[in-house]
Amino acid sequence: MPVIGVIGGSGLYQLDGMKNIREEKVTTPYGDPSDNIIVGTMGDREIAFLPRHGRMHSFNPSEVNYKANIYALKKLGVKFIIAVTAVGSLKEGIKPGEFLIPNQIYDRTKGIRPGTFFEGGVVGHVAVADPYSNKLSEKVYEAAIEVGVKVHKGGTYVCIEGPTFSTRAESHSYRHFGFEIIGMTGIPEAKLAREAEIAYSNISLVTDYDVWHEEDVTVEQVVATMNKNVGNAKKVLEKLLPTLDYTVEYPEHSAAKGAVQTKREAISKENIEKLELIIGKYF
Repeated sequence: MPVIGVIGGSGLYQLDGMKNIREEKVTTPYGDPSDNIIVGTMGDREIAFLPRHGRMHSFNPSEVNYKANIYALKKLGVKFIIAVTAVGSLKEGIKPGEFLIPNQIYDRTKGIRPGTFFEGGVVGHVAVADPYSNKLSEKVYEAAIEVGVKVHKGGTYVCIEGPTFSTRAESHSYRHFGFEIIGMTGIPEAKLAREAEIAYSNISLVTDYDVWHEEDVTVEQVVATMNKNVGNAKKVLEKLLPTLDYTVEYPEHSAAKGAVQTKREAISKENIEKLELIIGKYF
């Protein structure tokens, strides 16, 4: 049973170094995940890998079925997720080719992405003041340092609706707010992982300076930097995953305790079945 999961972003469609590989087609009550989940071993750790956009990059950021993706990983037994995503930098000192491990996120999506497991007659409120697992993020940061990647610890990821990039006015506004990086896939992934009681961390791969910078962003520049970043991300994961202690309990593993406000007798059988995997231990 894979306890550790990796969600690959743009450019990261497979993990190197995995052995004993098999594909898992996982069904969920929320539809199909982005792709079959690749399960294999790294060292003595069993890892589940899911490309967020599909292996052929078929889904734009708004089309990704985030609920199905998180549910499918949870169904396989995943308790820890390391998500990799491409981002733009909003600070001069955070340069293309570098990494940032965010500790905060700001939602600027338009609400068109289904963003909670608690709906349709079930009301639940899960605390997400610190949306990333501090303990897991520390492990990710340490692994990046060990392999020699230039990495920034902490910062706010502003998540916008895609697939188009920002206007200059938008980009300057996000800088005014003091955000460090900008991307399109952090929401609702991080919040859904918290509802599902999965410890979640993010490796943000900086590809460009967005459009606030003097140099305009071109797709060619982004792709070239992204390919370099993906190679370094694989090095970080290959360092971290075989040694990550998956036996420990993190605060996120009980994040939904006391969250559901709806009386059990008022919850439909269908919703109870849907949520059994997510919070069944609290029913």
